[in-house]
Amino acid sequence: MTDILLEVCVDDIAGLQAAIEGGADRIELCSALDLGGMTPSAGLMTFAARTQVPCYAMIRPRAGNFVYSPDELTVMEDDIRFAASCGLAGVVFGVNLADGRLDAEAMKKLSEAVPGMPRTLHRAFDLVPDLEEALEVAIACGFERILTSGRATSVPKGLSELRKLVEIADRRIRIMPGGGVNLGTVDAILETVEVTELHSSCSTTVDITDPAVVAFGFSASTIKRTDATVVHALKQRLTR
Repeated sequence: MTDILLEVCVDDIAGLQAAIEGGADRIELCSALDLGGMTPSAGLMTFAARTQVPCYAMIRPRAGNFVYSPDELTVMEDDIRFAASCGLAGVVFGVNLADGRLDAEAMKKLSEAVPGMPRTLHRAFDLVPDLEEALEVAIACGFERILTSGRATSVPKGLSELRKLVEIADRRIRIMPGGGVNLGTVDAILETVEVTELHSSCSTTVDITDPAVVAFGFSASTIKRTDATVVHALKQRLTR
C-alpha cells in the first residue's frame, strides 16, 4: 500500500506557504478560487516556482464556461509558455465545445505550446455528456490526470460515477477526485473509490473584521483561506 498524494489548491502566497507547511505533495496554483480558480499572476507563478513542492498553474483566462474564443486560446498558450519559463512543474486546463464535449483540437493546440509539459485536465470534464468518449479524448491529448467530481457538483455526490471512471481508465490515466474533498468526506471517498491522488482546498472560513474593507466591496464578509493544520490532518488520513 502506498500513500495517497494530496494536491492542495491555493490562490495567494499565504495559501501557498500554508499548503507547504501542512505537507501538501503538490499544489495547484490559481487566482480567484471563489470563482473556481483562474490563471495566477506572473509574480505568484515566479514565487511558487522557487519552492520545493511541485506547483501546477491553472490556465483559465476568465470565469464562466470553458468554451473559448481563438483570442482567449492565444492568451492561454502564452500563459502556458510563461508557466514553463519560470520553472513550474505543470499546468491545468480544459476546453469544452458548445455542446459540452471536450474540444480535442483546442486542447491539443494548448498542449503543443510547451510540448512535454505535464498537464492536468480540470473540471471541464464534469460538463461532458459522454463519460467514456471524454476519457478517451483526455488520454489522446496526453493529460497525466483528470481532476473531476464525477460529473456531480461535489465528489460525495459523484462517487458511483468516479468508481466507474476509475474502472474504465484502467490505469491509462490518473483519476483525481476533487470538489468537496475534506476531513468530513474523505473516509467515504476512500471506502468507495480506488484513488492514488486527491485534490482539496484544505480551507477554513475566516471573518473579515474591517467593516470599511467590506463596505467598499474589497472583500466579502467571510473568505476561505488555506489552513496548514487542515492540510496536515488530511495528509495524515492519506498516509498508510
